[in-house]
Amino acid sequence: MLDLWYKNAVIYCVDVDAYMDSDGDGVGDFKGLADRLDHIEALGATCIWLLPFYPSPNRDNGYDISDFYGVDPRLGSLGDFVNFTRAANDRGLKVLVDLVVNHTSIDHPWFQSARSDPDSPYRDWYVWSEEKPENIHEGIVFPGVQEAIWTYDQKAKAWYLHRFYKHQADLNIANPRVREEIDKIMGFWLQLGVSGFRIDAVPFLIEYLGLKEKPPEDPADYLADMRRFLSWRKAESVMLAEANVTMKDVADYFGPDGNRMHMVFNFLLNQHTFLAFVRGDAEPIRRIMNIMPDLPVEGQWGSFLRNHDEVDLGRLTSQERKEVFGALAPDPGMIVYDRGIRRRLAPMLEGDIARLKLAYALMFALPGTPVIWYGEEIGMGDDQSLEERNAVRTPLQWSNRKNGGFSVADPEDLVRPVLSKGPFRYEKINIEDQRCEPDSLLTFMEELVRVRRAEPEIGWGYWQVLDTDTRILGLRYEWQGNRLYTFHNLSGEEVELEAPTGEAEAMKPVFSGPIDYASLGPGEKTKLMPHGYLWLRPDVERR
Repeated sequence: MLDLWYKNAVIYCVDVDAYMDSDGDGVGDFKGLADRLDHIEALGATCIWLLPFYPSPNRDNGYDISDFYGVDPRLGSLGDFVNFTRAANDRGLKVLVDLVVNHTSIDHPWFQSARSDPDSPYRDWYVWSEEKPENIHEGIVFPGVQEAIWTYDQKAKAWYLHRFYKHQADLNIANPRVREEIDKIMGFWLQLGVSGFRIDAVPFLIEYLGLKEKPPEDPADYLADMRRFLSWRKAESVMLAEANVTMKDVADYFGPDGNRMHMVFNFLLNQHTFLAFVRGDAEPIRRIMNIMPDLPVEGQWGSFLRNHDEVDLGRLTSQERKEVFGALAPDPGMIVYDRGIRRRLAPMLEGDIARLKLAYALMFALPGTPVIWYGEEIGMGDDQSLEERNAVRTPLQWSNRKNGGFSVADPEDLVRPVLSKGPFRYEKINIEDQRCEPDSLLTFMEELVRVRRAEPEIGWGYWQVLDTDTRILGLRYEWQGNRLYTFHNLSGEEVELEAPTGEAEAMKPVFSGPIDYASLGPGEKTKLMPHGYLWLRPDVERR
């Protein structure tokens, strides 16, 4: 029987260097992460997703990898990694790691060999052009900080492709030897205890851009090859795709037979959720949910509000994007790559605890598996003085002690500064203080995670959008004869809500805020408070 554990999981994303420093050098490490797994366990998360931790020049927060089979020495050793996975597994926590195989760092030995000799066995591991390509400026991923997608290498006397920064050379995915190496990389980390991979930049991984001779097969078929390899090596392992694509295209990532990706981040729903927050109206969310395709049995959405990158609004219209920028990123410096917001959620919502709770309750009620970015559980802020996306990658704020309890190092030696000023400073926002406060965001998140894990209909069931006041998003879930209804008021106004009329029994609240609710009879009316939420199920014994 297939183990579809991810269908009802809660994923917690960690940047190892910003979680906990165990040795006082100012950089978080695997020993610190292993020592503080109790926080993730207490939150109720079931899976940890690790950002890249491999050896790297760190020009792009570790996404410029120079060795796929090691650990950045700043973070520890392979032994420390194995100790961490063992500690996580002892707590019932699964581990996903970033698989970044669209490109390597130009410092990687493969690229250094490839550029040094036309006859190098690694020459065709990358994409080269002897002549200056015509599309040198097309398809830039990072407008404003990236000049081109091709760069001339003096030593190689040729141009190399890089869909991202020029220090990240694209691998030639059409080369069978490259694909064999990717299998080896996956097999290596599976053997060390991971349960799958978050696949970076999947749309760029499965393209033949820049190749003189393109293979006849669909490049997306490679995802099925990866899936087969994973299934043979470790049946329970999964692949989660970073693919910011349209709903029309997303089916290609799950595969015609559900044989490609297990999970795909729902970027389009994420972007329209922010538009809905700004408008105080659920219409943008309903619009996208009405075109979301049915997924294969093994398929799942990844639901999120914030992650380690910018809030990418590139698929909104220019007017919609301007509307969201005006409300959530009023300072031009908060906008990056012309399309995204480089802020955490709490500052975007001005620290309004009612709106934050509504936002997370809504995200956990959306079809799919919820993914939390470290620090979001306490409403951490961001540091706009840091470049690009590093603004949202500051160290986790554990306590009101030195450096927020993250490290005993001198502040100037920290991997990135802790937030020490403003309303989100560590003296005011930290785990230790919130754990003692019954009304804190952390206490709320722990309850939300507990309730979500107890309501598997959201992860497994058939869903439909209910006809309610447009300010409310109402959803109905059904799975194995059990039903769940969720209602979320996106507005700052009190809105009348009518309990579902299709049920014979009274409806029992299982999660609500900011007030408690009594059971509701079929068709009975109540008031949903400003930014309020109410989850209901028929008051009968569950099957």
